[in-house]
Amino acid sequence: MTAVRQDAWSAEDDLILAEITLRHIREGSTQLAAFEEVGEKIGRTSAACGFRWNSCVRKSYEDAIGIAKGQRQKRSYLKKQPMNRGAQVAGLILGDIEEEYGRSEGLNENSLSIDAVIRFLRQWKGTFQEAGRQLKMLERDLREKEDELSELRVENERLSKEVNLAQSDYRVVNDDYKALIQIMDRARRLAFLNEEEEEMKTRFKMDANGNLERME
Repeated sequence: MTAVRQDAWSAEDDLILAEITLRHIREGSTQLAAFEEVGEKIGRTSAACGFRWNSCVRKSYEDAIGIAKGQRQKRSYLKKQPMNRGAQVAGLILGDIEEEYGRSEGLNENSLSIDAVIRFLRQWKGTFQEAGRQLKMLERDLREKEDELSELRVENERLSKEVNLAQSDYRVVNDDYKALIQIMDRARRLAFLNEEEEEMKTRFKMDANGNLERME
């Protein structure tokens, strides 16, 4: 029995490599970008994917490569033409239809079936409808966030007013407290002076001749 290397390329790996590389060729991208995408998808390095493409896979897809290059030139040509946007989109749609259905059904540009066009347009319709639903959801979420923001602004204004009132009350109370402390200090000083006067009176008394004499 022949042992199979764990890192050996499977037929599915080769198919993924071919499909992604051909797509990048059609879209005017680089093969390096294609190899990087393949590597991320199948868990290999881009260098390994490039080596596999050039050494083994490419020779089996020479015709497909030629078709992909032709589609790339067609796309580039349509983009450069001074036509309106609708005509450009229509040209790209036809190119994508040929790409998606033509080869699988053995069609060419002169024999493109109506069924293929209808299927492709239905897919486009579904894509646009889904995009429209997502856009509506995003708009709804945006409105909800705007409402929440408005409520938070109102709450912030209310709390700011309460903070300002609390600060004003604190200043008034603090001023009253300082004034009370000053009054209490004056009262203590007056009480101390009165005690000293009373004490002086009790230490001396006047004799019959009008002289003060110290009391023991």
